[in-house]
Amino acid sequence: MAIDFTFPTEVEDVRLRVREFIEEEVKSKEDDGLWEADNRQKLIEVILKGRHKAKQAGLWMPHMPEEWGGMGLGPTAVAAVSSECAKTRLGSFILNCQAPDEGNMHTLLHFGTDEQKEKYLKGLCDGMQRSCFAMTEPEVAGSDPTLIQTHGVRDGDDWVINGHKWFISGARGANFAILIARTNADAEIPQERNTAFIVETNWDGWNIVRDVETMSGSHNHCEIKIENLRVPDKNILGRVGGGHELGQVRLGPARLAHCMRWIGQIELALDMMIERAKTRFSHGSLLSEKQGIQWLIADSGRELYAAKLMVLHAAYKIENKMDFKTEVSYAKHHVAQTLWNVIDRAVQVHGALGYSTDTPLSSMLAQARWARFADGADEIHQMRTAQMLLRAHDEKGSTRRATCALPI
Repeated sequence: MAIDFTFPTEVEDVRLRVREFIEEEVKSKEDDGLWEADNRQKLIEVILKGRHKAKQAGLWMPHMPEEWGGMGLGPTAVAAVSSECAKTRLGSFILNCQAPDEGNMHTLLHFGTDEQKEKYLKGLCDGMQRSCFAMTEPEVAGSDPTLIQTHGVRDGDDWVINGHKWFISGARGANFAILIARTNADAEIPQERNTAFIVETNWDGWNIVRDVETMSGSHNHCEIKIENLRVPDKNILGRVGGGHELGQVRLGPARLAHCMRWIGQIELALDMMIERAKTRFSHGSLLSEKQGIQWLIADSGRELYAAKLMVLHAAYKIENKMDFKTEVSYAKHHVAQTLWNVIDRAVQVHGALGYSTDTPLSSMLAQARWARFADGADEIHQMRTAQMLLRAHDEKGSTRRATCALPI
């Protein structure tokens, strides 16, 4: 049969190498205090030392081509590696495959001119620069980029941009941003209204207002005021009116990259749940011997199994240059829900300990909540997959095409 759920030897080898590296070189450096504002310099030092070791181990940038200094792995192998990285908070940073830089690297590689790649992509690949992606706005629905109000007006060889962005991940400390702004307000096709610009964050007019405080604290998700920001025409990324196209090319794989990382977090939470259940004694038996706890474990295992299959299938379709929109939408919705469900169950099994900050679960749960609206809210993916199912039935009299056209 053509169906084979094992990785090729070279992919399995790199997965195990990454797992060993994370266990030996990263987990020992994990400390929640590292992420506090007062410890920023120490965090940077830990990441830089880890990056040096990752380069020496040949584990640098799994997602990028070898000619750019990466490992040249395909999407399926990247899925395996990303899942291993996500079992620690530092993992993706040390291998230089963290969001939003990972997605921006792909975007610059795909759309950038040779000059733009040399000036902006090279610094990201060397691990000496950081970037952000500025699209979301507080005044309009983030799930509909055709409503973006930040606007650019051509002025000679420049564009003058004004607007308001927020929840721009990684903005503080970023050397440049990929900024989406409306340039073709009268375009007949709404998706032709926006353009992507490469903006250097030290330019006049790019103003960080604050790091938006979330239910899990401050994590460098910034509010930005853009006031008469002058951007050279040569800093357009892609084409005028191509911002939506660029965003979709970036967001499809980026959504899957999130799912890959979430699988690592789900697996960690499930392992912690089982370890707790096997060692906690209450009312005459271990928690693991009680049916109610067994159901929590079983539900979590089933959902994780489905999540892994969805991610691997979507990665396979991307790697083989097949249409993957439906698969990624299904995966984004299911894996985000599974992330929340499994961490929440792990907190429940740990009781007051899980609710405290003595384990990583409380932080994991607070951060997991954003997964259900980031890169497309649950309801948007439900709407899109419903539309695909309806369209497939209208055109073919069957929903088979929209349930990923599997051979059963």
